[in-house]
Amino acid sequence: MKQKIISSANKKILFLPHAIKQMSRPDRMITADEIREAVLSGEIIEEYMEDQRGESCLILHTKQNRIIHVVCTPKSEYLAIITAYLPAPD
Repeated sequence: MKQKIISSANKKILFLPHAIKQMSRPDRMITADEIREAVLSGEIIEEYMEDQRGESCLILHTKQNRIIHVVCTPKSEYLAIITAYLPAPD
C-alpha cells in the first residue's frame, strides 16, 4: 500500500474538509509540508481495506519529538487526506 500512497501523493494531495479543520486547530497547527513528509516517509501502522471511502491507512510520522497521525486514501489521480492529528501520549 505504501507504493500506492507515494504514487498518488506525487500526483496531487487533496485535503478533505475534516482534515483541514483538524490540522488548523490552534493546539495542532499541522502544515501541509508536514503531511507531505509524513505520507512520503512515515510508517503505515494500520490499514483499513474495507473502509467506505476505499482502502485507506493510518500513517505515523515522528520528527523532532512531534508525532503526527495521518489517515489517507490513495486514489488514481490524488491522495486524499481524511484527517491528521497529534495523538495523545498514552
